[in-house]
This record gives sequence, C-alpha cells and structure tokens, in this order.
Amino acid sequence: MENDKSLNGLEPKGLWQSFYSLTQIPRPSGKRKEIADFLVNYGKSLGLETLQDEIGNVLIRKAASPGYENHPGVILQGHMDMVPQKNSEKVFDFEKDAIQAYVEDNGEWVTADGTTLGADNGIGVATAMAILADKNVVHPPLEAFFTIDEETGMYGANDLKSGWLKGKYLLNLDSETEGELYVGCAGGIDDEATFTYQPVETEHGDIALKVEIKGCKGGHSGCDIHLQRANAIKLLFRFLKEAVANYEARLAWVEGGNMRNAIPREASAVITIPADSYQDVQDLVDRYEDLFLSEYDGVENDLHFTAQEVECPKTEMPEDIQDFLIHAITLCPHGVYRFIPEAPDIVETSNNLAIIATKEKKVNDKMVNVVEVICLTRSNVESRKEELASVIQSAFSLAGAEVAFSGAYPGWKPNLKSTLLGTLKSTYLKEFGNEPRVVIPHAGLECGIIGSKYEGMEMISFGPTIEHPHSPDERVNIATVQKFYRFVLAALKAL
Repeated sequence: MENDKSLNGLEPKGLWQSFYSLTQIPRPSGKRKEIADFLVNYGKSLGLETLQDEIGNVLIRKAASPGYENHPGVILQGHMDMVPQKNSEKVFDFEKDAIQAYVEDNGEWVTADGTTLGADNGIGVATAMAILADKNVVHPPLEAFFTIDEETGMYGANDLKSGWLKGKYLLNLDSETEGELYVGCAGGIDDEATFTYQPVETEHGDIALKVEIKGCKGGHSGCDIHLQRANAIKLLFRFLKEAVANYEARLAWVEGGNMRNAIPREASAVITIPADSYQDVQDLVDRYEDLFLSEYDGVENDLHFTAQEVECPKTEMPEDIQDFLIHAITLCPHGVYRFIPEAPDIVETSNNLAIIATKEKKVNDKMVNVVEVICLTRSNVESRKEELASVIQSAFSLAGAEVAFSGAYPGWKPNLKSTLLGTLKSTYLKEFGNEPRVVIPHAGLECGIIGSKYEGMEMISFGPTIEHPHSPDERVNIATVQKFYRFVLAALKAL
C-alpha cells in the first residue's frame, strides 16, 4: 500500500509494530507452525522464559515489576490464528501471502486490501507482545498465553493441560467493542451431516450451468447473527429447490462457506438442465437475484446471483440424494433461534449453517462421494444448545445423512462478584471518567474452557472496537486501540 496509508507512526508504537509483524506471517487456522515459532523466538529474544506444549500453545513468562512480586499473577491471553476470508475477485493465498494492512483515508481505521485483517485476534496478541518487550510497564508476575486454532474449534484451549498456567487472573484480549467487559459467553457445538452417494451418468444432451451467489456481507456468526444478513447457502438452495421442481435441473456439485464461525458469503453449484430450458433457467436466476435484493434491501446491496454455462460433467448426484439434500438444507435452521426472555435484545441460542462441500473421501480404503454440511450451534443455556442440535440432527437424519457432533465447548458462567471485575470497573472509571458496560456476549470465548481446567481463576475479556470480523470488511478503530492499551496498562498496575 502507499506510504501515507502504512501503519508507521501509529501509537502505541510497540503494539502496532508487533501487529504489522503478525500480518506478515500467514496464520489461517490450521497453519500453526510458522506463527508459533515466531512467538517462541520472540519470547526467547527478550530473554524470557518461553514454553510450548505438545499441541503448539505458547507461554511466555515475565517476572513481576519491583514491589509487585507478591501480587497475584496475571495472564494475558489471545489466539494466534485468524479467519481466512477474501473478496471473490481478490487473488490471495492465506497460507503464503502477507496481509496487506493499511490505514483508511479518514485516518480512523486500519483495514486490509480485500481480505480479513486478522485484528481478531492479532491486536490482542500484539498487545501482549508489546507489554512483554516494554521494561517500563508496571505489572505483577506476568504470563502471555497464546493458543492455537481458536477459530476452528478452540483446540488450543480444549487441549490445554492443567497446571501449566500459574496466574490467578486472566485477561482475555479477544473482544471487539471498546468500553465493554465480557464476563460470560455462549457455549457451542459443531454439527456435521454427511450424505454418501454413488454418482450417476448425466442425461445425454443436457447442458451445465454454474450458478453462484457472491457479495453477501457474511460476518461473525456470534457477534453478527442477529443482524439478519443473508446466508448464501440458504439463498442458493431456495433457487435449487425451484429449479429442480420446475425445470428438470439436476445437481452435480455444490459448495459454500469455509469457516464454521463465519456466516457464508458465497455459494455455488453446477446443475445440468435440458438444453431447451437454458433461457428459462437464466430468467429464473435473474428473478431470484431481484427477489433477494428486494428482501435484503439496505442489508445486502452488493449481492449478485449469476449463471454461466460450463462444461457438462459426466456424472451428477442421484435424484434421491439431491432431493433429500435440498429438503434438509431448506429445513435446517439458520440465525437466531431464541432471545433471552429477561433481556430480549440479547441472543440466547442460534445456529450458523456454515459450510457445504462436495468431495471425494476415503472410507475403509475406498473412495466415495460425499456432501458434507457443517453447522455451529451456540447458546448461553446448555439445554437449549442441545435442543437446537437435536433439531438439526433430526432434519438431516430424516434425509438419510449421517450426523455427528464434535468440538463442544462450555459456556462461560459469569461471576459478577469477582475481585477482578471490581478492580477493572474501578480502573476504567478512574482512567476515563465513566463506567464500562458489563456484557455477556453470544460469541464463544476460550474463557469457559480455560476456566473448566483452572477452578477459581477469575477472568475478564475486553478489547478495542473491531468491526465486521470474519469478513473482508474487517477493520479496527485506531483511537480505541490506544484507549484499550492504556486500559490494559492501568489494569496491570492496579492488580
């Protein structure tokens, strides 16, 4: 990017320099070695005790400032990985390319060129890095704890061994609204449905169309699920249901979404149709694009639905599998399932119909064709989470799919009487003249998992203002980063 848009000159300097370093390291979920090695080398370069566990989590310890040796230890915690989302026209490889971060023209925000920025949770990680390096920061015994693969299943927190962390207080630096203290969160579970099939030959004389939905806003399936944004998979299957029923369309393959905790922005399918139905199906696509734009007016103004003739595949799905899949996706809930009755503006339970993919898969040393569908179900109430997961299981089981659950993580039960919360509230008031909001978000945080392994540990999550995480529109507000960093330093001094 141009020099006047670079991150040079932003304050606090140490934080932004560390964040820039993180943008240069490819770190989508699952690609953990390079970022973990970077953090290990960073800790060792500072002469600090640096550890890495068997699964890749990194822990860096810094001795207390003079006079703070007997204070309870504090853990600064964040996750290494980021969500890989890009605009369709952007040529970018998240496993090889550096994020192209820059300051927007108004000078208020840092964003990225056509991709997610990785402020979630790069700003939190960079904050801990800056504090580790700064010899002038006043703090108790300090641990910086960086987990792997939070975005795909919180694997680093789930596999954390007990006894590794020593601190009494944990500051999770993975929240996205400055001025809010998160004291609890929803739990979640991954629901995976698998349709297995033997392909059949495509009807002789048929032609093929690739139908594609692009340009949806997407977003974080916890933070943004209540905003009524379009789910590209759901929209595509509305079209497919009519195309199959009325125009003899057959489904060859389908895909959409790529992260369990991101609302799907794009989805596409290859369908085969009789040659004389070409114009009718093109007209149907145009009609549905107009319908979607009308239904989501003011929400999804960049949505596009297109059809393009492509080479006709030799095989397609059997008709029964195709029909069962379409009905199951149509029936599968997406969005808010229930609000909290006592606080009707807060989401209690939701589901994100997140990913669909057609692939070949080895089962018992034999290659088979499958369609996999993945959902992420969240709730602040464990029984409601189980109820909605059961609804999804029924929808897909009745359609003949195999359904499995994985990656379950507990909600984080709030402790409104904790010493840590009282200290942070009074510190914020002293620094900024107003009290922070105490919030229980619908998004999942690692605190619930860590707390289940370290009974008695007190935890708070907070961060700067990050808009549109998990989408290419992600951006972080510069002024709130400054305020956030000031608050972290004041909190460490107060503890």
